[in-house]
This record gives sequence, structure tokens and C-alpha cells, in this order.
Amino acid sequence: MICTVLAFPWRPSVWARLALASMLALLVGGNTVAQTLNFDNVPAGMPPEGWTLTMTGKGKPKWTVEAEPSAPSKPNVLKQSGQATFPVAIKSDTAIRDGFVEVKFKAVAGSEDRAAGIIWRAKDADNYYVVRANALEDNVVLYKTINGIRTSLDIVGRKGGYGVSTPVPSGRWHALRCDFVGSRFKVTYDGQPLFQVEDATIMNAGMIGLWTKADSVTLFDDLAYGEAK
Repeated sequence: MICTVLAFPWRPSVWARLALASMLALLVGGNTVAQTLNFDNVPAGMPPEGWTLTMTGKGKPKWTVEAEPSAPSKPNVLKQSGQATFPVAIKSDTAIRDGFVEVKFKAVAGSEDRAAGIIWRAKDADNYYVVRANALEDNVVLYKTINGIRTSLDIVGRKGGYGVSTPVPSGRWHALRCDFVGSRFKVTYDGQPLFQVEDATIMNAGMIGLWTKADSVTLFDDLAYGEAK
């Protein structure tokens, strides 16, 4: 677990220590009500119901449910195989302020980019948070997208830089997760805590979803999400 050391000019009160402990408990998955989607009840070749399949920017994204022999939960996955600035799939009936979102993904192809991301607190296709793993760059980066403009966010305890370098091999299944409470976001990749980010730009509840970039061909399965209670 990644712990952030906070410097206080005096010894924090009991209430302050309890509040901090509660926040950290939520960030590591505390008391949540979770759901998991595996796309197995959707006919192959069709888009899933209850989703807004769109993009940030321009292009022609293509989100379809497809049969996949390597799927973590067989038989189906959700596949993005179109091309757009940022293909986005938003789960339309979700509204979560504090909670988590997690997905298993496989980066299959892409010459310009080869990415897989999860989004939360989405207002629409132009306003949301996203953390993505990139198989061409071998890194994981968290961004905010406001009015269609994407900006990377600094990691807690480090000024500058660009996400965290870590291997993201193509053709293999990985897991990407973000726990979010208030303005604090905790990113986990393949079961290992990676970094935390602090940002208060979007504080209202919003939708969760999936994300890719450019010509990425990416498979998604076992999308889990939940609201902290």
C-alpha cells in the first residue's frame, strides 16, 4: 500500500487522525457496494445496452462485444477497434462520487497508440478523470479531461514528471484500478499500488466507463465498479 506522509505544524487532533484513517480505508477498498460486468449476455458483434459509445474529439470509434478465447471470464469481451482522438464508452446509468472502478484489459494492436483506460466522475464525453496504461510507452498516467482538453496530473509527493513507468506487455491481460475519495485518487496496476494523485477539479458524482486512444485495438473484460458507503 502506498502511504502519504502528511506534515502537521502540531500534533493532529483525535478527530483529524480518525478522518485521515477513514479516508485511507476507503482508498484501499473499504465498505463498497460493487457490481461486475463481463459482457457475456450480449450477442457477439453487437454493442452493449446501457452504454454511450462515443469519443472525445474526432474520428470513428467502434465498440462491440466479441467472442474471445482468452477472455478472463468467457466467452465475451468488449472490444474497441475503431479510430478516434479518444474512444470513450460511458456506463450511462452510473453516478458515483466516491468509490472505485477496475477492469481487466488486453492491448492487442495500434501503431500510433496502444492504450487502455478507465474513467470516473464523467459528466459527458468531454469531462471526466481517466487513468490509462500504455503498451507502447510502458507507463501508467492519470489525467483530467475538461471541455475535451486532456491534462496529466502530478503524483502526490512528486512535482512534475509523467505518470509512472511500468511494463505493459501487449497481448497479455492486465488489471487497472482506481479508488477515488474526495480529491484523492489511488491507482493500482496488476494488483500493485502504483501512485496517488490529488485533484479537486471534478467533485460531483459522475459516470464510469472505458477509454482508449487513437488506433488502439483493446479488449476489456470484468469491469467492476462500486460506490463507497
